[in-house]
Amino acid sequence: MATEQDEFVMDYPIHPGTILAEELDARDMSRADLARHMGRPARLVSELLAGRRAVTAEIALDLEAALQVPAQFWVDLQGTYELTSARVKRSQLTA
Repeated sequence: MATEQDEFVMDYPIHPGTILAEELDARDMSRADLARHMGRPARLVSELLAGRRAVTAEIALDLEAALQVPAQFWVDLQGTYELTSARVKRSQLTA
């Protein structure tokens, strides 16, 4: 059984929107293009990229359909972001 010492623990939260922005750049795809492929408003994509919106299961499925990147990847990124944010906040409160 792995202990916390054995596991890699991030100390800086990275919002899934950061990774999404890199993916769009790599594909030379605009926000509007992604929104159109997702069947979602451009505002939603902008909020994701700005880190103001969480990647829900439904959004992850839309990203999967638009980008052929598994929905689980996006959900896992969101979970890691939330857990890391909570750890950082807790450490700041106890410091």
